[in-house]
Amino acid sequence: MALIKKPGTTKGIAASQPTPDTNAELDPQGTTTPGAAKAAAPVMQPGVVLQGRYTIEGTLGVGGMSVVYRGRDMRFKEVVRPCAIKEMYQSAPDSGTRLLNLKNFERESGLLATLTHPAIPKVYDFFEENGRVYLILELIPGQDLETVLDEAGGPIDERRVLHWAVQLCDVLTYLHQQQPEPIVFRDLKPSNIMVTENDRIVLIDFGIARGLVRADKKGTVIGTEGYSPPEQYRGVAEPGGDIYALGATLHHLLTASDPRLETPFTFHERPLRQFNPALSDACVAIVERALEYDMTARWQSAAEMREALMAALGQAPAGATRRAAAQVAAAPRSSQTELVWKFKCEDEVRSSPCIANGMVYVGCYDTNIYAVGLERGDFRWKYATEGGISSSPAFWQDMVYIGSEDGAVYALDGRRGTLRWSFRTGKPVRSSPRIDERIVFVGSDDQHLYAIDGLRGTLIWKYRTWMPIRSSAAMDSTSVYFGGGDGYVYAVALKNGAILWKQRTQQPVISSPTCVDGIVYVGSMDNQLYALDSEGGWPVWKFRTGHYVNSSPAFVDGRVYVGSVDGALYCIDAKNGRQVWKYETDSQITSSPRVENGRIYFGAADGFIYALESGGSLAWKYETGGPVVSSPTINDGVIYIGSMDQHLYALRA
Repeated sequence: MALIKKPGTTKGIAASQPTPDTNAELDPQGTTTPGAAKAAAPVMQPGVVLQGRYTIEGTLGVGGMSVVYRGRDMRFKEVVRPCAIKEMYQSAPDSGTRLLNLKNFERESGLLATLTHPAIPKVYDFFEENGRVYLILELIPGQDLETVLDEAGGPIDERRVLHWAVQLCDVLTYLHQQQPEPIVFRDLKPSNIMVTENDRIVLIDFGIARGLVRADKKGTVIGTEGYSPPEQYRGVAEPGGDIYALGATLHHLLTASDPRLETPFTFHERPLRQFNPALSDACVAIVERALEYDMTARWQSAAEMREALMAALGQAPAGATRRAAAQVAAAPRSSQTELVWKFKCEDEVRSSPCIANGMVYVGCYDTNIYAVGLERGDFRWKYATEGGISSSPAFWQDMVYIGSEDGAVYALDGRRGTLRWSFRTGKPVRSSPRIDERIVFVGSDDQHLYAIDGLRGTLIWKYRTWMPIRSSAAMDSTSVYFGGGDGYVYAVALKNGAILWKQRTQQPVISSPTCVDGIVYVGSMDNQLYALDSEGGWPVWKFRTGHYVNSSPAFVDGRVYVGSVDGALYCIDAKNGRQVWKYETDSQITSSPRVENGRIYFGAADGFIYALESGGSLAWKYETGGPVVSSPTINDGVIYIGSMDQHLYALRA
């Protein structure tokens, strides 16, 4: 954690900065905001002697629960042996918090005492005196890197930074290889890294370092905003998080752009060469890979990253250099898929595109449905409704159909965009039209599912539920299946809308069903994916995810693919409902997956469009400028998908 100080003011000599309350949450400026109010720590004056041995010579820094002094060990009479004296100061008003702080301080002391590495300060002593606890540490002559950066007044030389990075990878490798479990530092940043006069790096402030915290063991969000990885915001601490923080630290040193002053996880918006055009390709590639949002796309170990750094410095053996270069080239990045074109709308694109007549049709929240050329993304026409459009278009014969939040369903000429007919419901239409032999099936927030004549726009029948219908219908030869906001999955007769069955879930159903071989697959906001018998509606199996399932499932070759708001894309065995694999994005997935030639494509709220291999590994991902709730459409090796950054994208699959 950071000192309560202006950045860069801790100069000279220090071994370990004070460790504020370890229950503190992330603070935008890099300092901490503990739950309890803090009083100013009473600082000891020079000349005070502790244990009859350690003399206070001056103050190095004051934090939320500790003070660090420069001291001298008086037992060495003939020589001056300096040391750092870290004093725990209890400012918390309640005994429970004070006990926790004491345990954390003792844990830091015990942790440091077990570690032996040139980049970790040595521990000399630990004792209690006058109701306070003290840690005696090796005094490291030098400055922290934040001070070095401030004094430089701009980016630091690339080779010097890479040499520091190699040393940091060494110490991280040492920590991550500890037994019985790795030690994750969790707060790597320039102010926690000392550099000596001979450019030796020393890692300081182990106050929040600890063993692994997995996703099933939620912890307090700890670290410094701007440097902390996305998964640490969910309380997950793994070695890959230290690699992200190292990447953020290197970005700061190489650009002098302070990540604490920016929105988290926006390094892609601040490319290294925007601030420092002289950086080498290898350096840029190494840092960018360390900063991947997806932990699996980063360097898989500090040792692997070190090898690439050594190659960039020209200090690795030829074979290792070639291997490191291949690792950088193989890193999944946005540039690994080709942008064919993108089309700018005037508002968010939540609708999923439809392809027909050599055009791509998509709805937009600017009230328009757009038609653009399939090959070049050139504008063909647009038709304005009276409300935003999240409904996705459907095409039949020469007409395109779409719903609007103005409460109407529209049928437009596919080539010219002129109105053929409109059908008004009682409330917004957020369900997407589905067509079967001239009949258009669509739900409305007025609680009805409508069957409309696709040629004339006249009502054939309607079925009433008890809440809005935002799920889109699936049909087989006899039935129409859809979900309701009342928590039921419905089956009604295709010809007249008579109820066949309904199956209750525990929460609203926004997911759209998929019907294959007598089974209806559909998600619910009760966190589950259901497989229901199409004739009777009884559950064949249920699969539980970690959050809402609003994504609509895709069935291919005996497997069901579906996204969850828990951030994972799941692959489920259709026979028994067991998980085959899952891919975690660390962000909500409401986009519905599409499968083509063995790859799975979908969007996520982190702004990325993902392509996964059939086994669940990442093939590539492409970053847009906003969340992607649209679902992809694939045609002739090109993926078409919208983003809330107001663009429709065409990407090479």
